[in-house]
Amino acid sequence: MEYTQLVKGLNINYKETGQGTPLVFLHGWGSSLQVFEKIQQYFETDFHVFAIDLPGFGKSDEPDGVWGVYEYTAFIEEFFKLKGISNPILSGHSYGGRIALLYASRNPVLKLVLLDSAGIKPTRSLEYYLKVYSYKLVRKTLPVFVGNTQANTILDKYRKKAGSSDYSSATPMMRQVLVKSVNEDLKNIMPLIKAPTLLIWGENDTATPVSDGQTMEKLIPNAGLVVLKNAGHFSFIEKLNEFLIILNNFIQADKKNN
Repeated sequence: MEYTQLVKGLNINYKETGQGTPLVFLHGWGSSLQVFEKIQQYFETDFHVFAIDLPGFGKSDEPDGVWGVYEYTAFIEEFFKLKGISNPILSGHSYGGRIALLYASRNPVLKLVLLDSAGIKPTRSLEYYLKVYSYKLVRKTLPVFVGNTQANTILDKYRKKAGSSDYSSATPMMRQVLVKSVNEDLKNIMPLIKAPTLLIWGENDTATPVSDGQTMEKLIPNAGLVVLKNAGHFSFIEKLNEFLIILNNFIQADKKNN
C-alpha cells in the first residue's frame, strides 16, 4: 500500500508491504517506485519491503534546493529514522545506486545490492568538453545580442536537440540536480563499505557500462558482480526471472545457512 511521509518538509510517496527484515529499493533517474512493483510483490512474503519515490520523482515533492547525492542520502537517512528502519538490505538502481553506495559507506547495512549503478564519473571526450564550454559561452553572451526572452527560446531548443533525454525532460530544478549529480564521483567512499555487496549488471548497458561494475567490484571489499546476458540498463526488469532467483539466493543465504 502507498503512503505519504513528511521528510525534511517534503511530502514523500512510498510503498510499504510485508514484515520482517527491512528490504529497501531506490529507483533511478526519471523513474519511480513503480519500477519495483513485481519485485516488491515477490519479496513481501518474507521481508518488510519499502519502495520510495525519491524527491522530484513519482508522486514525491521536488527538493527545495539543488540536491546532489549527499543531500539525497541525508534525506534517506532521515526517512529511515522516521520509519524505524535500521540495518536494512538496501538496493539501488542507477541513480538510486549512488545513494545506496553513500548510505552504506557511513551507516550499517545488512547487505547492499547495486543494479546497473551510477557512481563512477564517466570519462569525457575532448568533443564533450568543447560542446559544454561552447554552450556556456553562448548562454552568457547570447542575451546581449538578442535579449533574454529570445535567448532562452534558442537555448531551450538547443538543449532539447543536443541534451540527454533525462536533461530535456526534467524541470528547471531537476536539471540543476542532474548536472550536480553526474559530476559526483563516489570511488573514494567505496572501500568504506563493509556490507556484503551484490552487483547486478546488464552486459549491454550503455548508460552505466559493465566496466563501472567491474571497478566497483574491485573497490568494494566484499563484492561480487553478476552480468546478465542480452540485457541493458534495466537488466533487473529485462531479465526479471533470473534477477529474482539471483537476488533471492543472495539475501536469503544467511537464513539457509542457519
